[in-house]
Amino acid sequence: MQGLVIKNTGSWYTVLTDDGQLLDCKVKGNFRIKGIRSTNPVAVGDRVTVGDGCWITDIEDRRNYIIRKSINLSKQSHILAANVDQALLIVTVAKPETSTTFIDRFLASAEAYRIPVILVFNKVDLLSDEEQHYQQMMIQLYETIGYECRAISAETGEGVEELRTLLDNKITLLSGNSGVGKSTLINRLIPHANQRTAEISDAHQTGMHTTTFSEMIPLASNVTDSSAIGAHSWLIDTPGIKGFGTFDIEREELTSYFKEIFEFSKQCKFSDCSHTHEPGCAVLKAVEDHYIAQSRYQSYLSMLDDKDENKYREAY
Repeated sequence: MQGLVIKNTGSWYTVLTDDGQLLDCKVKGNFRIKGIRSTNPVAVGDRVTVGDGCWITDIEDRRNYIIRKSINLSKQSHILAANVDQALLIVTVAKPETSTTFIDRFLASAEAYRIPVILVFNKVDLLSDEEQHYQQMMIQLYETIGYECRAISAETGEGVEELRTLLDNKITLLSGNSGVGKSTLINRLIPHANQRTAEISDAHQTGMHTTTFSEMIPLASNVTDSSAIGAHSWLIDTPGIKGFGTFDIEREELTSYFKEIFEFSKQCKFSDCSHTHEPGCAVLKAVEDHYIAQSRYQSYLSMLDDKDENKYREAY
C-alpha cells in the first residue's frame, strides 16, 4: 500500500494512503542504519510503502529534502521535510530578532538541495521606526542577492492574502525560530488548522515552542486522498528551531551556496581559494568594497568553521 507521510510525532508516522485512509504507522528498525545518519529516517513529505501491521517498509527516492544537524547528536542529522517545492522562512527583526547568521545558514542549506526560499518578514505591525528601517535594509540586501522577500503581519492579516498566491499548487515548508509567528500565520491561512500559539518570553524576548512535531496541512479542508496533492496546496509546519547547524556540506562546496560570493569567486586568482586569506581573492576585495555584505561573509566564515564541533550553536 502506497501513501504520503503527513505527520511525524517522533515515534509514530501518520500516512495518508492513496485510497484515502489515515494510518498511524511505525518504522522498521533497519531504516536507522541505512543511508543518511538521521534521527528521523522517515520525514513528512516522504512517499512510502506500508505493509501488514502498519509498518513502513520502504521509502521512495526523494527529489529533495532539507536537513540540519541534530541538536543533541552532532554526528547525526534531522530531516525537516522531504519532496518540497519551496520553503517559507519566517523571520522577525524584533520580538524576537532573527539573526542574519540563522537566515544565511538556512538559505545555504536550501541552496544545497535546490529548494527555493521566500523570506517572510513577520510582525510588521509591532516595529518601531528604527526597526522598520532595519527591516527594509535587510529586505534590500536579500532581494539584491536574488531572494524574494515579503513583509506581513500574521496578527492583523496585512500582506497575508498576497502571500497565499505564492502557495498555490505547491508543497511549502514553513520554518523559522520559535516565536516568529508560524502558528499564527498558519491559523490565518488555514482557519481549520487550529494551531496553538504562545506569548513571547519577556525575560529573553525569545519564542516558546508551540509546535512539537512536523505536520503536513492542506490549505483546503476537503483533501481526502494523496492523489489530490498535485491539485492542492500544502504547508509543512515544523517545530521552531534556534540554531541551524549545517550537515554534510563540504568546505569546497560552500562557496556555491552563497550566490553573490560564488559570482565573485570566479574572479579569484586561485581556483581553490577559500576566500579567507589568499592573495588575489576577489571575494575579500568585494567584501572590502561593500559589494558583499559583511554579515553574509561572516555567515560564510561561520559555516567554514562547522567542522569544529558545536560551532553552529553560536548562531542563535
